[in-house]
Amino acid sequence: MAVIIEFSLIPLGEVSVSKYIAQAIKLLEEKGVKYQLTPMGTIIEVNNLKDGLEIIREAHELMFKLRINRVVTYIKIDDRRDKERHMEDKVKSVMEKVMK
Repeated sequence: MAVIIEFSLIPLGEVSVSKYIAQAIKLLEEKGVKYQLTPMGTIIEVNNLKDGLEIIREAHELMFKLRINRVVTYIKIDDRRDKERHMEDKVKSVMEKVMK
């Protein structure tokens, strides 16, 4: 079953954070993680919660490697185990209802 996790990295002390978030996105791509970047965070789809939290931990630690001294990371987890679904399925379900 897929676990969908939204997370936001906030490198404190910086006005523009795009160069730091770009590095986190590169990390996701290197690891082959399915993701969707949004204006306020990044959504990932992983096989299990453990893998997702490990990836987010790595992205969080990456900020310190980039010489940020303080980072706030928000995490929202959707772990549904009664049926298989993916990020696109959730959006499609809502859009079908909008079109009615």
